[in-house]
Amino acid sequence: MSDLLYFEDFKPGQIFEAGPYEVTKDEIFEFARAFDPQPHHLDEEAAKQSMLGGLAASGWHVCAMAMRMFCDAVLSRAASQGAPGIEEARWMKPVRPGDVLRLEIEIVETRPSKSKPIGFVKLHWKVFSQREQVAFFISSPIFSRRAA
Repeated sequence: MSDLLYFEDFKPGQIFEAGPYEVTKDEIFEFARAFDPQPHHLDEEAAKQSMLGGLAASGWHVCAMAMRMFCDAVLSRAASQGAPGIEEARWMKPVRPGDVLRLEIEIVETRPSKSKPIGFVKLHWKVFSQREQVAFFISSPIFSRRAA
């Protein structure tokens, strides 16, 4: 039997943990320059004057860091077929340089396809810093079903 995770291996109530992931100032600047060049992600003085009250990672960067943790912990050993998108993404608290993130992913629901050898696994993603929860996502990635 393969160690690969298939749709049938995911059960409601199951929780996967991932991380840690340390956030650096250089990475915040690099991501912002490439993908979200707003002053509060690129300039420490501008960030202090913003509602964030200091330099913080882009919410999209937080999504990318969470995805990296999920890939390292689960997707790298799963029969993943991608995903149709994200139902919800909330950035609850700023993620600062020096924060150490961790991820908890709860399996909420599983739904096999009626016509294809795949299934959808509804996930609740919770991203935490060392202090508090900083983000929440809902997604339903697709996984291959185990061959009969």
